[in-house]
Amino acid sequence: MDVSLLTWVITCAVIAGLFVFDFFSHVRVPHDPTLRESGFWSTVYIALALAFGGFVWWKWGGTYGGEYFAGFVTEKALSVDNLFVFVIIMAKFMVPRIYQQKVLLLGIVMALVMRGAFIAVGAAAIARYSWVFYLFGLFLILTAVKLLAESDEPAANEVQREGRIERFTRRFLRTSEHYDGDKLFTVENGKRLATPLLIVLIVIGFTDVLFALDSIPAIYGLTQQPYLVFTANAFALMGLRQLYFLLGGLLNKLIYLSYGLALILAFIGVKLVLHALHENTLGFLNGGAPVPVPQISTPVSLGVIGATLVITTIASLLVSRRRDRRGSSTR
Repeated sequence: MDVSLLTWVITCAVIAGLFVFDFFSHVRVPHDPTLRESGFWSTVYIALALAFGGFVWWKWGGTYGGEYFAGFVTEKALSVDNLFVFVIIMAKFMVPRIYQQKVLLLGIVMALVMRGAFIAVGAAAIARYSWVFYLFGLFLILTAVKLLAESDEPAANEVQREGRIERFTRRFLRTSEHYDGDKLFTVENGKRLATPLLIVLIVIGFTDVLFALDSIPAIYGLTQQPYLVFTANAFALMGLRQLYFLLGGLLNKLIYLSYGLALILAFIGVKLVLHALHENTLGFLNGGAPVPVPQISTPVSLGVIGATLVITTIASLLVSRRRDRRGSSTR
């Protein structure tokens, strides 16, 4: 896939422009977004992501177009898992709802910039060392097992994680205990202090980077093109703020999402290991020659990912509805 420097520059400029537009049109003036507003703009950003996928298909062919769509769907699904953590963070810091948009958008932008660095490092490692696919694959399989083991108590684990980030941040910043509108800094007794909103911003940004440790290897299991990895990540994160307000209380009904994500990560991990065996250069395996193993195609990957998400979502909503009915009938 030949992507010119000009294409990279234009793509980054358009993505940056969309985030700037989002800030000035929706976030600059604090307000509590309505369900209609969140639904409309979530649809707009998903439409933009699909349109970009159509452009990739037209420009570089169906193979790369399919890889982009598989990567986008995977990253979008993993980003929904982030929303559970965002809810916990917002509740812990008691962030007023009208200020949540700003901290979410800035945290997402910060996360995308740091993910860009991860993507560049991953691309360089893959280009130089084919055995990196073994590491990525095994890491994803272990992550899937860990996700299953923690599926019964995700909230407690995430509170511990973001608590460590918060304590680390407070060591280096003089902080206030009080919000000052949507300001990140305030002045108290003549001293310039960070508001709790800045702490929340840092916690959200770095928490998303921790999620990237799973998602970046996962998408490299679907495409080895840095351009597709970056754009799939960017479009998946874009509109995440609106999705946060759109889903709202629906998040706690997605009780089987973690199981679905674990299955997806394990599937991609197996695919990466098979790819590594197919491209094998390790001397102690088959004498350093490629191992004749089956390869999992992009259409199969997209089908497995899509079917897993549909099944786990429907099952979650059905079981949650049944539980709600039982709860209301016992009152």
